[in-house]
Amino acid sequence: MMRDRVSASILDAAATLLAEEGDSASMAQIAASAGVGRATLYRYFPTREALVRGLSSAAIDDLAGRIDAAALDQVPVREAVARTVRAFVTAGATWAALARIGREDWKDPVDLETRVVTPVRALLERGVADGTLRRDLPAQAVVTLFTGMLELGLRLVLEQGLGVEDASATTTALFLDGAAAQES
Repeated sequence: MMRDRVSASILDAAATLLAEEGDSASMAQIAASAGVGRATLYRYFPTREALVRGLSSAAIDDLAGRIDAAALDQVPVREAVARTVRAFVTAGATWAALARIGREDWKDPVDLETRVVTPVRALLERGVADGTLRRDLPAQAVVTLFTGMLELGLRLVLEQGLGVEDASATTTALFLDGAAAQES
């Protein structure tokens, strides 16, 4: 249990520092921020790459947990889309360090596919099948467009300072209803 707390403390400190400073944050700064010595940091994460993999694993665990807790298959498609957007934007804001350091080698594609992409794809395919989402587009096109909207929704938080709830609501509305002016 103590090991998990120390690891979590290191990952939290790394997530904060890397989000603020990008790759310029040193391992010594991360150790100090976590309240541990450099030797302890290196015992848990022997290299910077191991630390980034640890961040990635924690981020995927967080997002997958949020997707699972959202019970996407138990609510109507529109509500499930809103829950999915909120999960992605919230987790993305929490783990912004991974976007800030700008590397793609941190992703575990199999874990991400199994735990995150598959349930989201199933939701969107259900929406196409039941007519909630457009049927004139292939389901994969809807998935591609949705993932693009998720990334842009996260950018509203990280780059434009919009709150998570506002960014989630805006992203959901644009995906489901488009950008056309709404009748009052």
